[in-house]
Amino acid sequence: MERHRTTPRPDWQRTVEEQGLVYPLTRYPDGSLRPYWDESAYYSFSLPEVEALEETVEELHALSLAAAGHIVDADRFADLGIHDPRLRERITESWRRRAELPSLYGRFDLRYDGSGPAVMLEYNADTPTSLVEAAGPQWFWMEDRFPGADQWNSLHERLVAAWRRQAPLLPPGPVHFAHSEDDELGEDLMTVAYLRETAEQAGLETEALSVERIGWDALAGRFVDERLRFIRSCFKLYPWEWLATDEFGPHVLDTLDNGGGSGATCWIEPAWKMLLSNKALLAILWELNPGHPNLLPAYLDGPRELAGTTGWAAKPLLGREGAGVTLHPAGEAPAVREDEECVYQALAPLPDFDGNRTVLGAWVVEDEAAGLGIRESAGPVTDEYARFVPHIVV
Repeated sequence: MERHRTTPRPDWQRTVEEQGLVYPLTRYPDGSLRPYWDESAYYSFSLPEVEALEETVEELHALSLAAAGHIVDADRFADLGIHDPRLRERITESWRRRAELPSLYGRFDLRYDGSGPAVMLEYNADTPTSLVEAAGPQWFWMEDRFPGADQWNSLHERLVAAWRRQAPLLPPGPVHFAHSEDDELGEDLMTVAYLRETAEQAGLETEALSVERIGWDALAGRFVDERLRFIRSCFKLYPWEWLATDEFGPHVLDTLDNGGGSGATCWIEPAWKMLLSNKALLAILWELNPGHPNLLPAYLDGPRELAGTTGWAAKPLLGREGAGVTLHPAGEAPAVREDEECVYQALAPLPDFDGNRTVLGAWVVEDEAAGLGIRESAGPVTDEYARFVPHIVV
């Protein structure tokens, strides 16, 4: 794994915008705009490195599924901050019927510097983003700049194939694709639009709408779209913890199709994905697989021995884009966060490449490793100011 400097293509911003990346710039607190898509550098990997990373990702995915089963079987929902009995019941039902429910993709965030094993930082298996840039623009960048190279990137083909395989699990009618109108950058909109495109290429009928414009037909007891058609299946880029607790959350639980043939609403991703996107998973994984080379020690009740060894990161159970993460060096007095429920994970500083802190976003489609996206940040936490940098395999 190496980082290389290079010259951006002429008119690169227009190029990536035409490829669906309509958010190529990030506005910083001082009002300045700086590249989010950053092709002034790229990373190169050897084929053996990528093959090893693929094996690691698929093993971590299998371990995560086993941990989800343990959470359900041992009734560990309270460790995830899930206390509503009805929600727990629906998640359990969803998990038990998971073979009957469509489930598409997820993204592992990994620490890796080219030496030693990659270690898991977290898993977003409900609403992962940075998909558009990973699947399309970085592939086209490689074809422009390094036509003889390869890339760890089979995302598009695997997504289309996944929709095609899972089509028989879907109820009749179009698949609705929903994003939130609160998305100011267009990232959620374009992620949903891209996934809708992959579904259409698989032969599915689709419709687009925003989460805020999903209606409720009180007489029929069904969710409807703007044309008053029943929403029988819906891909939503909207976290389950919001969907289940919004004003219409009780209706979601009442009409949730968990594969039982009720003809209600089938949500994609399914409710059991809440078990994988909650950072309590990190502690449960370590509890079930202590000493695993691809896992970091993590606990729910405090930093324990981490205070005297590696230091620790306190991560909110449902935080996104680094929000609420605090870092604590070794030797600091152990403390438990009082403001919100957290997991306490061994501090594993991101590798520094020329002053850039790098995290690998490794994609899973269905149960298989499918591609890589790399984000860089100036600070120790990958936040909303991180940059996306392309890669090649040589």
